[in-house]
Amino acid sequence: MKLLVVNADDFGFTRDVNAGIVAAHTDGILTATTLMANGAAFDDALRLAAETPSLDIGCHLVLVGGRSLLDGRTFPATVSQLIHAVSLRRIRPVEELRAQIRKILDAGIVPTHLDTHKHTHLFPPVLDAVARLSEEFKIPWVRRPFDFPLQPGTVPWSKRLVSSAFGLVRSRFHAALAKHGCRTTDHFAGFQITGRYHAVDVAALIRALPEGSTEFMVHPGILGEELRAAQTRLKQSRADELAALTSAEAKSALAESGVRIANYRDLSAT
Repeated sequence: MKLLVVNADDFGFTRDVNAGIVAAHTDGILTATTLMANGAAFDDALRLAAETPSLDIGCHLVLVGGRSLLDGRTFPATVSQLIHAVSLRRIRPVEELRAQIRKILDAGIVPTHLDTHKHTHLFPPVLDAVARLSEEFKIPWVRRPFDFPLQPGTVPWSKRLVSSAFGLVRSRFHAALAKHGCRTTDHFAGFQITGRYHAVDVAALIRALPEGSTEFMVHPGILGEELRAAQTRLKQSRADELAALTSAEAKSALAESGVRIANYRDLSAT
């Protein structure tokens, strides 16, 4: 059996990103999303979540960009700056991320899965924090950000190089999760093609899925004024992703290949 969880990052980032995520769910193949507790549009995301109970929601844990919920200070702008700040103990990942999960729980959301902004849980201290909090809050599913192989030429060599580098920490990554009883999908896709795909590419990815469960990380949105003004490189590409995820091509590929879309609640029941 081939199960596909189509999971959107950045719920709560801006209102037009929120609207795009909901549209990709109600009109397309998106099944899940992860919520930013320190996002500027957090309250809007809560409203939409209440109106869309079929949308499976997790936590998008942030240590790069945005502000701390503990003291209001601005987080580092880059992953390298985060590594430096954690090494000097200027940021304590467990405390920061626990506050984000608690805010989401206190808002009435029961999250089913965890991932991190900019994949910072590949960094061992953040990974250890995420795994501990997964066990503490009984949120078992944690993203494994290791793309399954894609066809040569479909992504730039630089993206393929970074994706391959991620694999160097794969063994330690899974050992840390196993220590705390965390679960992951069997496969993952989306890192290499973020910001550069259309309907035909989603259809091709669906047809190439391996057996088992796969998370497809996506970033849909509507290109409104808030997104245009936001500090993110993903702007027009979010609208392109929304079009791809709601396309007839993507839906036809699911039917033709026998792939079943699922969310993390479904996976927990298997």
